[in-house]
Amino acid sequence: MIFSSDNWAGAHPAIAESLMAHAGGYASAYGTSELDRKVEKKFAEIFERDVAVFFVGTGTAANSLALATANRAGGIAFCHREAHVIADECGAPEFFSHGARLKPVDGPRGKMEAARLEAEIRRFPLDNVHGGQPTAVSLTQATESGTVYSPSEIEAIAAVAKAHKLPLHMDGARFANALVGLGATPAEMTWKRGVDLVSFGGTKNGCWCAEALVLFDLAKAHEMHFLRKRSAQLFSKSRFVSAQFDAYFAGDLWLNLARHANAMAARLAEGIAASKTSRLAWQADANEVFPIIRKDVATKLRQDGAVFYDWPVPHDLDGSLAPDQGLYRLVTSFATKADDVDRFVAAC
Repeated sequence: MIFSSDNWAGAHPAIAESLMAHAGGYASAYGTSELDRKVEKKFAEIFERDVAVFFVGTGTAANSLALATANRAGGIAFCHREAHVIADECGAPEFFSHGARLKPVDGPRGKMEAARLEAEIRRFPLDNVHGGQPTAVSLTQATESGTVYSPSEIEAIAAVAKAHKLPLHMDGARFANALVGLGATPAEMTWKRGVDLVSFGGTKNGCWCAEALVLFDLAKAHEMHFLRKRSAQLFSKSRFVSAQFDAYFAGDLWLNLARHANAMAARLAEGIAASKTSRLAWQADANEVFPIIRKDVATKLRQDGAVFYDWPVPHDLDGSLAPDQGLYRLVTSFATKADDVDRFVAAC
């Protein structure tokens, strides 16, 4: 009953096999091999346009480089108060961008609201040198609360960003989970709604270690080559990242893995919603579930082998839990088994 994180799951066999298949022989280095080019073309195909693709090792690197490419002196990037870039990156976005600040924006269930974003941006008029200048907006899809921005919500955020001439970044560590949850295409969830660049995650969805930064503005690619190199994210043997993505995209494996993870999360949520002692804190849309469980029940679940994390209570839920209750996060993955879900539900 491992519901701690989708990072705990291993690599899907097809991806492991692809790594082995490309382990021998020679291939040109630093992203110039035939396999690298093949995967870049696949990214262009799934996004339905030419894109610039930069492989990196972690989502933290992708997010940090995305914000670095937009930064200027005194820069301020806007994101949700509980976004991964502001809460869980150990200051990497600020470090990579040489001092950009991250300004939190409120909104329920992990999602920024367009009106609140507009209000926060207006706190920094461009003629006030003391306050700094807005440089970017970052949204997380799926969010840290397991919710998903609808296309219209993305469009509303993008409209605010564009009105202030700010690039819109999407942190897509769980890009595939959000995509299948919406039933949208990658293009419909990104550039067609005004997104400028995407941190495209594969590691949480069955890859061994495969992340990419995707730029829709090809004019930004030249600078990103240097930013990636300076940040020590230019891999000499990049074919091993490409080998993962090659298998990931083949036969829509990436979408099928995400559908399974989401289905297991829905099964968890349904069972918890029917429990007499536990309840859902809110309804999630992807592969994360946030139940409120009595602390003694949570202790017993852990004694029985369940693994999951305590979760900080969001600002808008303060005071809604009884002293004997806790908020927890359960994450499903491509490797989650229905039997483990049912065992957990039966015990809570």
